[in-house]
Amino acid sequence: MRLSCFALLLPAALFAQAPDLILHNGKIVTVDDGFTVAQAFAVRGDRIAAVGPNDSVLRLRGASTRVIDLQGKTVLPGLIDSHVHATGASMYEFDHPIGDMETVADVLNYIRSRAAVVPEGEWIVLQQVFITRLREQRYPTRAELDQAAPRHPVAFRTGPDASLNSLALARSGITRDKEPPAGATGKVERDLKTKEPTGIVRGAGEFLRIPSSGRRVTLADREKQLKLLFTDYNSLGITSVADRNAGDDAVELYRGLRQRNELTCRVFLSYSVNAQAPEADIEARMKKAAASPLHRYDNFLWLRGIKVFLDGGMLTGSAYMRQPWGVSEIYSITDPNYRGMLYIQPDKLRFIARTALMNELQPTAHSVGDGAVHALIDAYEAINKEKPVRDGRPCITHCNFMSLEAVRKMAELGIVADLQPAWLERDGATLHKQFGAARLRYFQPYKTLFEHGVKVGGGSDHMQKIGGLRSINPYHPFFGMWIALARQPRWTDQPVSPEERITRQQAIRLYTTNNAFLTFEEKEKGSIEPGKLADFFILTDDILTCPLDRVKDIAAERTWVGGKLVWERK
Repeated sequence: MRLSCFALLLPAALFAQAPDLILHNGKIVTVDDGFTVAQAFAVRGDRIAAVGPNDSVLRLRGASTRVIDLQGKTVLPGLIDSHVHATGASMYEFDHPIGDMETVADVLNYIRSRAAVVPEGEWIVLQQVFITRLREQRYPTRAELDQAAPRHPVAFRTGPDASLNSLALARSGITRDKEPPAGATGKVERDLKTKEPTGIVRGAGEFLRIPSSGRRVTLADREKQLKLLFTDYNSLGITSVADRNAGDDAVELYRGLRQRNELTCRVFLSYSVNAQAPEADIEARMKKAAASPLHRYDNFLWLRGIKVFLDGGMLTGSAYMRQPWGVSEIYSITDPNYRGMLYIQPDKLRFIARTALMNELQPTAHSVGDGAVHALIDAYEAINKEKPVRDGRPCITHCNFMSLEAVRKMAELGIVADLQPAWLERDGATLHKQFGAARLRYFQPYKTLFEHGVKVGGGSDHMQKIGGLRSINPYHPFFGMWIALARQPRWTDQPVSPEERITRQQAIRLYTTNNAFLTFEEKEKGSIEPGKLADFFILTDDILTCPLDRVKDIAAERTWVGGKLVWERK
């Protein structure tokens, strides 16, 4: 880290006009290559105009320049979340509030409360309450769900997998004697003795036939909720996000807000692609994305990637592993040879990645287990033999379970990754109980990734609720930074691979310069440097010097996007 003993940084072309805004007498953490800390900076229009010592920057002010005395407070460049599902998350509680659930009893009480108001025979669906985050560390059973709502089909969905009650199984055509159709990628768990379905279904979307709830949601409703969410992102210093599975409706929602200049976060889009579709359909969808006007660079809304799902989830018991999961009460696994679910075979995976790169779309795939991570690396490596992939920045999404071999190969090929640090805290205890320390050695290995020069960004996979810590996948970026520093999960005194702890500078880079690189925008944002977008915020505490436990509580006092104030703490 270099302190502010450097000359004023100001492009010559900008001397002609006075800046619109100057912030001085502060601790400006620029996050440039040298991690320089300056005293002041100036903004003209939507760009940073100058960075330097107080007196040099203040000499630039004109009659209409607004000047803010920071009184020693810390400023960071706007934070970037590498993985959100904002349009769905903002609507999660549109019908009714959904309380926190820490136990199976909480789950069953919620289902009983819904059974009292939902018409008999209609579905009750509870989405994304992960069993790794329940005290009992297990699924609610078929019998428990039957007891809670005997006259309603019930689906307790946790990522790609679900626990169903008897009526839901019947509605979905799942019986003791009926096997999944040939070619199905999902799996029905069965009692080893009776062969009856236990209620646990892997890849549940392939089996469930849940009709629309019939609720009327208008475009205005969706826009209002999304703007509320973006305001909350701004309150935490987030000024850019990557939507990692944007469907056509989501793209149009963002487009409308962009046309009216109502976005307060910049959005990088990874277009949703169904990997189970025929190759011709997959190619047509990618060409549609490449032909979209949104594929041309716009620093507020850019359609530049595609997303597919390669395996299941570690929170649900279906991530694809290189070694068997092992029989597990936590995940209701009875097959000792079960390795999880792999949804795309190698030839098709290569086709998808190659087609994306040929259309200047960044490919990424949901890849949680080390088996899936290696499968995706293998696909990128095969394509690299035909033509180098580095410039296309092929990505791995989640990339939780890794190996030293995988890290080295990623560095060699130029593969990037978006990870979710908060899962260390939320799920570490359950994962340790299931896998033990040895298999978690390279679980989210941030220090090793930095040492090998792999560009890895911090994200949340935010899917539910508005609220940085009340969301089921926390999107509070400083909570993410804190756990990357501490690696101490809740409910246990055993840290996860403490040798992978990183520095505060590295934790900041996860959400700034690294994420800017992931979205091809390292020359546009991610640091406070002349010519870059004026996205920045004033912190409520100094992340570089405050006690470690206070890092997770830091938020924004004021946030600017493109030089415009979008959030102010009252």
